[in-house]
Amino acid sequence: MKKLFLIGGMGAGKSTARKALTDEGLAWIDLDQVGHEVLTWGTVKDDLRGAFGDGIFDEGGEVVRAELAAVAFASPAATRKLNCITMPRIEERYTDLIDEFEHEGKPAVVVEYSVFRNRQQSLAYGADVVIAVLAPLEVRIERAVASGFSEEDVRARIARQITDADRIEAADVVFNNDGTPEELRNEVLAWWNEYKKEI
Repeated sequence: MKKLFLIGGMGAGKSTARKALTDEGLAWIDLDQVGHEVLTWGTVKDDLRGAFGDGIFDEGGEVVRAELAAVAFASPAATRKLNCITMPRIEERYTDLIDEFEHEGKPAVVVEYSVFRNRQQSLAYGADVVIAVLAPLEVRIERAVASGFSEEDVRARIARQITDADRIEAADVVFNNDGTPEELRNEVLAWWNEYKKEI
């Protein structure tokens, strides 16, 4: 089963590209969703409480992601602490999902990876293809604000992500999403129709 890693900054159009592929019947893993899922695990909550205190939990004992982000991204050391707790669990869940899709006989899986750094990261290490979706910065900010984020939040998130130059260097395939969603969709499908002949 081919693993197609989909990378791109906030507002670049990863979701449009992913939907083009999943509409063709490909399996899909959103690593952001997996990250949110592991925050509900008891063992993870225990470790997070030990590392960051009770202030990151609501009255029902669930992690408040905004509170966690505020403390976990306050310093590189705090971010490392968060990653040490969550990344092994994210990898565990990712591996289980990959096994399930392989068992179902899926030809390929799209892995949406918004915090991609490089191909040497453990999760991306097994990528068969890295697909980057790029768009001009101001367009990305405009799109993200239109979807409900504040401009300040968007700029802060983008500043924490790798640059488009880094994405281009890591990618096997690059789509420039500076047109309409339909144009991007058509480009992605044209690529997929060629690529699937090889698998």
